[in-house]
This record gives sequence, C-alpha cells and structure tokens, in this order.
Amino acid sequence: MVEIIEVTTHSQMKKFANFPCELYSDCKYYVPSLYGDEVNMTNPKKNFNAQYCDIKCFLAYKDGKIVGRIAGIIHNKANEIYNKNRIRISRFDFIDDEEVSSKLLEAVENFGREKGMVTVHGPWGFNDTDREGLLTWGFDRRATYATNYNFPYYEKHLLNAGYFKESEWSEFLIRTEKKDKRIHKLASLLSKKFNLREAMDEMSFKKFVKTYRDEFFEVYNQCYRKLDNFVDIEGEEKKNVMSQFATIINPRYFSAILNEKDELVAFGIIIPSIAETLIKSRGHISLDLLKAIKEPKELECALIGVRPDYQKLGVSIMIIDRIFDNVLESGIKEIETNPMLTTNSDIRAQFSHFDYSEIKKRCTYIKSL
Repeated sequence: MVEIIEVTTHSQMKKFANFPCELYSDCKYYVPSLYGDEVNMTNPKKNFNAQYCDIKCFLAYKDGKIVGRIAGIIHNKANEIYNKNRIRISRFDFIDDEEVSSKLLEAVENFGREKGMVTVHGPWGFNDTDREGLLTWGFDRRATYATNYNFPYYEKHLLNAGYFKESEWSEFLIRTEKKDKRIHKLASLLSKKFNLREAMDEMSFKKFVKTYRDEFFEVYNQCYRKLDNFVDIEGEEKKNVMSQFATIINPRYFSAILNEKDELVAFGIIIPSIAETLIKSRGHISLDLLKAIKEPKELECALIGVRPDYQKLGVSIMIIDRIFDNVLESGIKEIETNPMLTTNSDIRAQFSHFDYSEIKKRCTYIKSL
C-alpha cells in the first residue's frame, strides 16, 4: 500500500531533497541539483520565488520506504500574467510503479482543486532558470547542471494518468574544434559601426555584477518574455538567480556588450560543467567544484540575450568571437546546450556558424482538473 505524506518539517524536507540521489544512485547520467537550493525551496527567506507561490511537497512511502516525491507550485504571479488558474508539477521523481506516481499526482491535483485551480501542468520550476521539462529522448547522455535526468518510464506514467504534451525543447551538442575566420572580422566591423565594446575587457565580473545586475535582468526579461510560461525575474528574485550563476561563472566564458551610452545591449554565458562534481558530492558544494569552475574540462551553453532594438544587427557575433576564442584556447572541443524551445528559431540561428547536432528532447505535460 502506498502512503502519501505532506512535507511539513525540516527533517522531511531533507528526505525530499535527498530522494533523487537514492533513486539514481546507480545511474551515471543523473546530476543532482544543488542541495541547498532544494532543501530551502519552500523557505521564502532563502528562495525569494516562494514569496508569491503556494507550495506543497509530498513524499510517497511503500513498505516503510520512500519511493517517490512531488511538489505542487501555484505560481500566483504567472497565473496573473497569463490569466490562468494553473498548478505546476515540480520535483517529480518515483520508482516504476503506477500506484506511486498516480497517488503523487493525485496529491498535487487535489491541492490545486482546493485552491481553485482548473489545470495542472509540468514539470515546471519557479522561473526559466529552474529545471523544467521531462526528458523524452537522449537517455544515454548525462544531464547538465541546469537540467534533470529521468528514467524513460516517467513519460508513460504521465500519459497513462491522462496528461498530454504541452511545451517541447531540444538540446544540442556544438563542436568547437575551429572557429570560422570571418567571425572575428565581422565582430570588429560591428564594434566600429555601432560603437559597441566588450565590458569584460575593462572590468572584473564582480564589478560588472555590481554595476549592471538590474540592467542585466531587464535585458534578460525582454529577450525571454515571449517563451512559454515565462515570468519576469524581478526584485529579490534577482539575488537567487545571480547567486546561482555567480557561483559557477568563469569570466573567460562570459560576454557583455555595451553601447556608447554604457548601456548593456547583449550578454552571453557559457558555464563550466560541474556535473561530475555534483554527482560525487550529491549536490553539495565542495573544493572539487571550485576547481571544475576554474579549470573546466566541459562547458554548457547557458544563456544568450540581445536587447530587442539590437537584435537585427548581428551583435551576437561579438559574443561568439570573445567566448569561443577562450574555448579554443582551453582545448575544449564540445559544448552542450541547455534546453531550447523547438519554436524558438532565433536561438538556433546563433549556432549557424558551428557544427552541431540534436542530442536530447524534453517536454512538459498538461491536464484539466
């Protein structure tokens, strides 16, 4: 018999955060989230996103053992923006037992009904920098820092529970053995023509964050607002996101383009892969993590954004020029992207200068209550 328990204590929350590491203990493809982020996800003093969300977490027990977990997030800010009454499925992990998965889903669905929600969908996180989507293809590849891995049976359980596909993403592998010689020439021409310059040539990353943090999120929000279920990152939420990225950014793989008015018009972030260190540490920060950031062996393409009034000018070439010079110098020959909506043709166009191939797909699912 399966018993569903609502998480109400810190001890239970620790079990909630640790369960995936137990479930995937023999799986070399699973990469844990940062433990501190997970154990504090319902704490508005630690997770500022929680200030405008109603959240409940549940654990499933069978024969006295934890066999699944799920979180239900009522994102009041998103519901107001999109004029919807929806509850989000998040942190959904379980053994291959449909009684377990169905009872976990039922717990979130009932929570949604109690709050007047009419639709349930997911897996979604708190915002677009959180892990989202269910892996549906590419099970033979390790996850990245920013993405979840799940067993192939997950999708079958959701479909059998009456869910239908909603949003879909693809992930790619970019080969970087060489850079098109025309890129540097074009970047120089764009710099002179539009009076643009690289911020990292004149300031430290720490100074950039202090000077341009708010402007960075203004550009980010403008660029990503058209994506499915996107919610602007505002106020204190910026601290959460910036601390997550600042922890793992190596300035060699970061680019920020300024115009003649010292305004931020574009940015690009490629992060060192810390997947292996997270696997070893079960999501805890360690000295090995700091070494992986300073001397990366693998890289992940995290974000690229260009202010709307500069998007038709080819400014992303300047970002590619700076970052990929450092990638080539480091000897890293491949970069894995994080999920891109299949409908987002603009972001795919950024990789037209490189040899790349699709390696993973993921989806979210939706159901009426």
